[in-house]
Amino acid sequence: MKIDHKKLVTRIPGTGDFIKINNEKCTLCDRCLLICVMNLWKKRESTIYIVDDYVSHCLECGACYQVCESDAIEFRFPAGGTGIVYEQG
Repeated sequence: MKIDHKKLVTRIPGTGDFIKINNEKCTLCDRCLLICVMNLWKKRESTIYIVDDYVSHCLECGACYQVCESDAIEFRFPAGGTGIVYEQG
C-alpha cells in the first residue's frame, strides 16, 4: 500500500536550499539512495545528486546526512516557520 504523504503534511514556503552534496568527498556508496524514503537521491554514471525539486518533496528527516560516512552531504534544518509541518502521524 502506498501512503500519500501530501495528505499528512503542510509545506510552508521559504526554506531555500537545505541539502547539498560535495561530489569531491562522495565515495558513491549509495547509502543516501537507499535511505531516502522519498527517492530524492539519484545516481548518473559516477555522480550522486539530489533532484532539483527536492524542497517540494523532502520530509526533512536528515537520514541522508546521517548515513553519509564520507561527510559529503551537508544538511541543515530549514529556518523556523518554514518547511514541513506534520499534521498527522
